[in-house]
Amino acid sequence: MTTPASSDKTMPNTDHPSPANQGTAQGTAHSAEPGTVHGVELRRPSLHVAEVWLNRPEVRNAFNDQVIAQLTACFEKLSQDPDLRVIVLAAHGKAFCAGADLNWMRTMSTYSWEENRADAQKLAQMLWTLDQCAVPVIGRVQGDCYAGGMGLASVCDVLVASDNVTFCLSEARLGLLPATISPYVIRAMGTQAARRYMVTAERFSAAQANAMGMVHELCTPEGLDAKVAELVKTLCANGPQALRVCKRLVQDVAGQVISESLRKDTAQRIADVRASAEGKEGLQSFLQKRPAQWTL
Repeated sequence: MTTPASSDKTMPNTDHPSPANQGTAQGTAHSAEPGTVHGVELRRPSLHVAEVWLNRPEVRNAFNDQVIAQLTACFEKLSQDPDLRVIVLAAHGKAFCAGADLNWMRTMSTYSWEENRADAQKLAQMLWTLDQCAVPVIGRVQGDCYAGGMGLASVCDVLVASDNVTFCLSEARLGLLPATISPYVIRAMGTQAARRYMVTAERFSAAQANAMGMVHELCTPEGLDAKVAELVKTLCANGPQALRVCKRLVQDVAGQVISESLRKDTAQRIADVRASAEGKEGLQSFLQKRPAQWTL
């Protein structure tokens, strides 16, 4: 479960400029077209870059069932886009994500066990969808990141945070537990840190999150967009398919016993890539000291 935030009618937020200064057009429900739907804004600064913005600043970008459904649908479609090389996950307003929407929590308090189970499964599926997205995801954390927001931050491949951000696993204060986000949070911050912060519900700083390895890059609030843009450029300079297979490699190999079958699997993967058109082009461009064909 997640920490509640009060809910009002969601209004589009266009105040914050995209790192690529790209505007948006209104989209349709569960669409991967640029626009704002159910508190989720999609921008496409270029063919190769997408930005997904939480756009409920008046409730600190809190989740509800519509946001969960829209994020799931959006990332499912973006994952299938063959031209896409990087996704930026960001948020408008002062908070990155405060957890669960208060009105949604009120509704859930009247649910039966079966209804609560089905509702929680949708949140678990959203986190899994973001985590398994084929395209690398950069998280841009500009404000406080609590409860379910920690889950969103933890499924990003690269996490950038302002140095004034506060993190918190606050569920225990409400007599709850961070169950659906736990696989991703524990992986991101480490078991020992998770043991402390899940049971204490203490706040911790961006610097502490960086020391744990959860946050990769710290910067000033004024330097946040520049750092994200730098990382976007870095990823876009790499082989488009290499980005995807490298992400998949980490997901498949992490935690595995180094067995004979794993050694065979990794040998097959590099052989497949070396024999691919992209692999051959990358090697030839390096040897010939020229830009690769995928260079933007």
